[in-house]
Amino acid sequence: MLTKRDLIILGLAGSASLATTRAMAGDAQNLFVVGNRLFVDAEVNGHPVRALLDSAAEATVIDPAFARRIGLVGGAVVDARGSGGDTKAALAEGVRITALGQLLGPLTVALLDLSDVGRRLLNGPLDVILGRELFDSARLSIDINGGRIRVLRGAVSPRGVALPLKTELGIETIPVSVEGHAPVQAAFDLGNGGDVLVSAAYAKEIGLLTDGRSVVEAKGGGIGGETSRQTVKLRSLLIAGHEIRDVSAAIDATGSATTLNVGVEVMRHFRMVSDFKAQRLWLRAS
Repeated sequence: MLTKRDLIILGLAGSASLATTRAMAGDAQNLFVVGNRLFVDAEVNGHPVRALLDSAAEATVIDPAFARRIGLVGGAVVDARGSGGDTKAALAEGVRITALGQLLGPLTVALLDLSDVGRRLLNGPLDVILGRELFDSARLSIDINGGRIRVLRGAVSPRGVALPLKTELGIETIPVSVEGHAPVQAAFDLGNGGDVLVSAAYAKEIGLLTDGRSVVEAKGGGIGGETSRQTVKLRSLLIAGHEIRDVSAAIDATGSATTLNVGVEVMRHFRMVSDFKAQRLWLRAS
């Protein structure tokens, strides 16, 4: 699955990224929901594509086959780390992406083979993973269950509980409480269509694997290949004052794990307004 830090491109930090707003507020557009995967219509250098939305991807990722079709050429090759393991990616510079009326670019994007991820997760091709550049560009209203997404004016006061966003390892995180424990920071990861992820260190701290609850091995992993993880049931999560019960969780033993990672399965309980610039996320139970 595409999970927290599915892409950590070494050497990509500091690449040029510019977002300009074509419209201060746009009409609500379709958010295409396929299971727990979110897609938006976009254009890459003027070429239309349906892109997987991933708020926790530090950079947009484009499949090389799609890149060749639109004449996009990669340059330097760098190391990349996905939830399934390490791999390589080529960098393409000066890329312009349009989505939700936002012009993003010129960007440096990663060209990385997404065929395995698309086959395992979508039973089909995956051309583009649109990363946090879109979230950095505008305040976004997102309704997963309603299948709608739109850009909001900065002056609009969103409804719901305002949570502070805190950047950790290049990802925005929010406070979440597990089974009544003190809140910890959880990655806000709309690219995660699977279980909540719990770091191995935090799982040990609160005894998830030693308190007698059932532990099952399950397959997971996104970029970098398939991997196996221990999975458990969390009795509850508390987010923005809203309790979600009986939540499936997988133990993330990778070195890049945030304490928690909450994806679409959890966030679809809310209507959301994200503002990465202001470092706020407003949540209203749906």
